[in-house]
Amino acid sequence: MRVLSGIQPTGRFHWGNYFGAIQQYIDLQNEDESYYFIANLHALTTIRDSDELKSLTLEAAIDLLALGLQPEQATLFVQSDVPEVSELTWLLMTGTPIGLLERCHAYKEKKEKGVAADAGLFTYPVLMAADILAYDSNVVPVGQDQVQHIEVCRDVARSFNHHYGEVFVMPDAKVLEASAKVPGTDGEKMSKSYDNTIRIFEPLKPQRKQIMRIQTDSRPMEDSKDPSTDHLYQLLSLFASDAECEEVAGIYRAGGFGYGDIKKRLADAAESYFSDARARREKLEQDPGFVQDVLNEGAKQARAKASEVLDRAQKATGLVR
Repeated sequence: MRVLSGIQPTGRFHWGNYFGAIQQYIDLQNEDESYYFIANLHALTTIRDSDELKSLTLEAAIDLLALGLQPEQATLFVQSDVPEVSELTWLLMTGTPIGLLERCHAYKEKKEKGVAADAGLFTYPVLMAADILAYDSNVVPVGQDQVQHIEVCRDVARSFNHHYGEVFVMPDAKVLEASAKVPGTDGEKMSKSYDNTIRIFEPLKPQRKQIMRIQTDSRPMEDSKDPSTDHLYQLLSLFASDAECEEVAGIYRAGGFGYGDIKKRLADAAESYFSDARARREKLEQDPGFVQDVLNEGAKQARAKASEVLDRAQKATGLVR
């Protein structure tokens, strides 16, 4: 069983990235053959500054290693270091119906809002399909909002296999339910798009100040409150033990408390939760050669597999005489 997923380096990772995806990546590396890549080609649809993209790509690699991704157990690499994927994208594009791409969420949403969409955004799902198919991936962990892209990938692979024979393995989506359960500082889903994120490796003092500024309701302190509907409690429950969550839930129901106390608990819990990762990150920052070696070795392994799949596709289409 081979697991594959990618994450864009469009900004520093936040709590939503971790609990919505990265934590599951780390768990899955212990069970299956795992390929994880930093999707810098996809990031080109939003980042136009070369220095920024290079910096964020390296920071993403350091963050993933610090958070627990093990190069001995999972193949970690940068998307653009495997050019076979870009070539495979063209083979898939020649048989992908325009109507299929027009129905994809990201393109439709921009078009409906009157925002200019370039060809990169329009064909984004085909590059994603190539990412998946290039490694004979069986399972793709995604959030609920990305399931459509896996369906598109299956449609593209099914069409190619129909015309040229059984070239591609059909992948299945593994929906990461937690991806929809991480609220931001305003109560909406935590997302860079909403500017409501809390970064994992934000320096502790600024992070604590940010937590203390989390929006809360204006109900009187003495009122009883339902913890299940409160985003501050939901954030605390990501870090706290079951016993502490139950204790805090009782405080909510009893009323007579201040949100400031809960925010302090949250800040303390988050600091403790990521303390080991922060220590590992400090060491990795001092050893950029090691990080680069990990990415180089990951790219070598990924290219070996992608070359095998691309060769299979080229022979099937008649490109290799």
